[in-house]
Formats: sequence, structure tokens, C-alpha cells
Amino acid sequence: MAVNVAEILHGCRLFSAVAPPGFARLVAIARLARFSKGQLIFREGQECPGVYVVGNGLVRVFKTGPQGKEHVLHMVGPGQTFAEVAAIGGFEVPATAEAVAPTTCALLPMDRFRKALEEDHALCLGMMAGLTFWVRHLVSLMEDVVLRDAAGRLARYLLDAEASRDGLVELPTLKRHLASHLNLTSETFSRTLRRLVDGGLIAEPDGSHVQVLDRDGLKKVAEGLAPKV
Repeated sequence: MAVNVAEILHGCRLFSAVAPPGFARLVAIARLARFSKGQLIFREGQECPGVYVVGNGLVRVFKTGPQGKEHVLHMVGPGQTFAEVAAIGGFEVPATAEAVAPTTCALLPMDRFRKALEEDHALCLGMMAGLTFWVRHLVSLMEDVVLRDAAGRLARYLLDAEASRDGLVELPTLKRHLASHLNLTSETFSRTLRRLVDGGLIAEPDGSHVQVLDRDGLKKVAEGLAPKV
């Protein structure tokens, strides 16, 4: 488990192509930010505090419609970022972020982060390479909604969220948040999760975690190559 800003940033794909001098500069400006379960990190429309990198815990990033309905855009786990686009672009955050579990992040404050980008072209180039991972992630999300059934979406999410070698994935306490992220109803999500368990692909050791048992089988489900589960 990452416990300091250097470890947290080192585990983040956004900065994986940044050269050592630029990475050292990011570490120097970063600070730890800790949030309790249920704590709002920022609200849609507020000034962007900076780039957040999750070290441990889980954050949901969501939009709220005119009638109060929420749609989860991202479930952000260890090694992933949020508010990065607003920080790079220098605009207000376009969504709300809430910690759905006790969460520790590395925060790159917006003013110092943008100053580093303005002064260090090599840092910018390294981050551009890292941003390609984010673009690929967005394309995958679009593919999930358009091309994959419920089982395929959930299987892809579990594969992407697998947090350690033992295949343990932390789920949000309110599974409807994950269902919203996958564009599923809560009932469909629960049925699909049970089918994956019954198929021997995953296990539920407790209410807040999923254990990936058959990664290859889960890949086939995600790619639509397995029999219907």
C-alpha cells in the first residue's frame, strides 16, 4: 500500500513516461490528502484544487442531472487520477468527487502543477504520453456501453480494477454507484455478479470485495468469446 507521495505518483500511469528530473519536481510539489468515507472532495463547478492521484481507497466521480439523478462517470482506484483534465486546462471541475471508502491521495496543487508544466517542456511531453492511457480508457468505456452486454462490462471492470496479484478487487459500499458507472440497473448488476460467481469466475469473500478466480475466463467474457454466463 502506497504511504507517501513518491510511491503514489510512481504507481500512476499518467506519470509513467515522465523523466526523472520532471518526476522529482512533481514529488516536491505534491502533498498527501486524506478523506473519510462519504466525504465530498469537491463539487461540480468549483475551482479545481489540482490533480489527485489515488494511493488507496476508492473515489466516485459523478454528474447530477437537473432532476437530481446521479450518473457515475468514474470509479477511481489506486494508481488512477481525477481532476487532471480540469487542472491541465485551468477550468472548473466538471463533476463532483466523493470518497466512497477511506481514501488517501497525492494532490498536485493546481497553481504549482501548471507552473511546472509551463516551465518544463520535457515534463509536458512525458505527461502527453501518459495521457494516451487515459484516452484509451475512455474509448474502452464507450465500447463497454455500446458493444458489451452486462456480463462483459462487469468482467472488463473487474479485470481493470484488479488491485493485486491475489486478484482482490474492492467494491464501493453502495453497489448502485458501480452499477451506474457501468450503465446498468442495480438489479441487473446484482444478477450479473451472481452469474459470474456461479460460473466459478469470481468469488465474494465479503460484501466489499470480489476475488478474481479465473482471469482467462473473465477475459473471454469481457471479449464476448465465452458462453453466456
